[in-house]
Amino acid sequence: MIDVLGTAALWSGLAASLAAALTWPRARSRARSRALAVGGTAAALVAAILAFLLLETALVTHDFSVGFVARHGGREVPLFFTVTSLWSALEGSLVLWLLILTGVAAVAARARDPLQPVAMTVVMLVCAAFFALTAFAADPFVPADPVPANGPGPDPLLRGHPLMGVHPPLLYLGFAALVAPFGYGVACLVTGGTAAARIRAWTLAAWVPLTAGIVLGAWWSYGVLGWGGYWEWDPVENASLMPWLLATALLHAVRTRALVTWTTPLAVGAFLLVLLGTFLTRSGAVASVHSFTRSEAGPALLGLLTVALVGAGGLLARRSARRPRPAGRPDPALLLGCALLTVLAGTVLLGTLFPAVAGLLHGEQVSVGPPYYDRTVVPGLLALVVLMGAGVRRAGRGLAVPVAVGAATVACLGFTGRHPVMALATFGAAAFALAALAGRLPGPSARERLDRRRAGALLAHAGVALAAVAIAASTAYAEENQGRIQQGRSLAAGGYSVRLDGVERARTGDAMTATARVTVTREGRFVGVLRPALVFFPARGGSPVARPAIHGGFAGDLYVSVTEIDQEGGAVMLRVAVNPLMGMLWTSGGVTALGGLLALLPAGRRRTRTTGRSGPSERASSPDEPSSPDEPSSPDEPSTPSAPSPPSAPPMAAAPSASPAPSASSAPSASSAPSASSVPPAASGAARRTARRGGVSSA
Repeated sequence: MIDVLGTAALWSGLAASLAAALTWPRARSRARSRALAVGGTAAALVAAILAFLLLETALVTHDFSVGFVARHGGREVPLFFTVTSLWSALEGSLVLWLLILTGVAAVAARARDPLQPVAMTVVMLVCAAFFALTAFAADPFVPADPVPANGPGPDPLLRGHPLMGVHPPLLYLGFAALVAPFGYGVACLVTGGTAAARIRAWTLAAWVPLTAGIVLGAWWSYGVLGWGGYWEWDPVENASLMPWLLATALLHAVRTRALVTWTTPLAVGAFLLVLLGTFLTRSGAVASVHSFTRSEAGPALLGLLTVALVGAGGLLARRSARRPRPAGRPDPALLLGCALLTVLAGTVLLGTLFPAVAGLLHGEQVSVGPPYYDRTVVPGLLALVVLMGAGVRRAGRGLAVPVAVGAATVACLGFTGRHPVMALATFGAAAFALAALAGRLPGPSARERLDRRRAGALLAHAGVALAAVAIAASTAYAEENQGRIQQGRSLAAGGYSVRLDGVERARTGDAMTATARVTVTREGRFVGVLRPALVFFPARGGSPVARPAIHGGFAGDLYVSVTEIDQEGGAVMLRVAVNPLMGMLWTSGGVTALGGLLALLPAGRRRTRTTGRSGPSERASSPDEPSSPDEPSSPDEPSTPSAPSPPSAPPMAAAPSASPAPSASSAPSASSAPSASSVPPAASGAARRTARRGGVSSA
């Protein structure tokens, strides 16, 4: 029964998505059409929810008549990993993707603006494409034949860490939310209008979970795979990094009219990279521990990606001859930061696709490993940290103090010992950026206040700088030792001594575990007992999965993993590593995501008292009012677009100022009416001219 209802839900979602896509173009002029379009969007969401709940019910109740449950379920699997096994394989992950994608569409359907009908048409076409993909090529509800008595459970790598319940949904949320900027970007190309507010709000809403998902994915890799690292430039890791880089560039470009020509290509390109990542993950085109097996969905995804590329490329080419002229010159650091982020995304894309293209053309297996990225991407990321500090400089304050702090950091470290050049440069750049950020904090007697958006901007940039320090330290100063030892013997690394006390074997459920019990001391002092292990799942087969033991804190980790255990002699192949500042790395990732979340929260309005020709008056103003095109705001003065209630763009890793600059498209276009609650740009510019003559004070 579940298989029939699940397949019916997928087909119903496809029908509802197509109906909504056909109805949205008429929604602007006809109230009835809008109601039907919103209803069709909601119906698609209901269908996705129903499919998700049915598949979860089948997994939890062990209904092995459903094909997906027969292949990825198991009676001995703990309940938590039974639930998360829905997104452990291709078909189930597409159902989760549909749930989040239609949820984004339903939220986007609630807004009202002139470009919404075209944007929602694009979004619902994407929803229809993924419903069709799931129903035709990856239906998880296909009945099992024959029906087994039990299943093998999910992939062993996906059932050993609680982050399995958080990391994939966060990434999917970030990926799916980028469909809204994509829809508005296409709408801008089709109509010639502007939608900076919507693009900025949705991009920020995608950037926060995408940032958190990438950081948690690195943490998961560090704690599960047993190799002691957290980022290997794996193709699927890169597939999440590339949209993040373009989304970061977009969030900075959309905040100034001087970069208006960047907004639409970046909004379209970010989601195209999401589609590319979806293809790489679910087609088997690349070899990765994250990718799913080759399936019928691969060609269908390639077709969807091709259609999107050709369509978006054609629209961009058609609009290139009539693109809007930038309003003024952008801040050099901001321009360089956006350009560098875009170039870095392209560099990662080249390294990711080159092995697949070379294999297709020449039939040779070519690998592009960390050395390529270390030489091309890492220096660019270091330059971004420098540009970030330069971009947050404050009006009336130069960079002398931050430069002095950075130079002093390099000098002090240089005198204390020999350090790798790249690590030393990173520490100096991060000190420079942090000092520049600290200079943006209001002093005790300052009249300005640090609102949530500005605080979020500073916090996110500070998190990026701290992450750069942690990455440089964990890469340059890590120590490790590996060897085969017998019971009672020790292995040393980084001042720690790890003694093997014995091997314990146990069977729990469908898992067989061999655990090495080791005692850790440092300079003769007892530190603790650790239990790294190897876990084998006979029903799944394959190689054992490492379960490392980690002892550490903010300053660093002692990382102990087992790679091999002799069946007879009891000898163990141990790997011991000391990784500095790992706690700082995870903390900085949380700080960055938290900063973006603060920037996403709406800023309150404040009362501003103005003195004009007719005397003083009061009006309500947002801290982000737009300035007129001919009267740019000061570097410390945020601006917001005229669309209703948009969240502000977040601070990211490129080189923006910590507070928003004038919006790229906040002036109403010819096809859009200004918000009833917004102040006209001319009035805002006049108010600022009056303010500079001393006629404005905050109430």
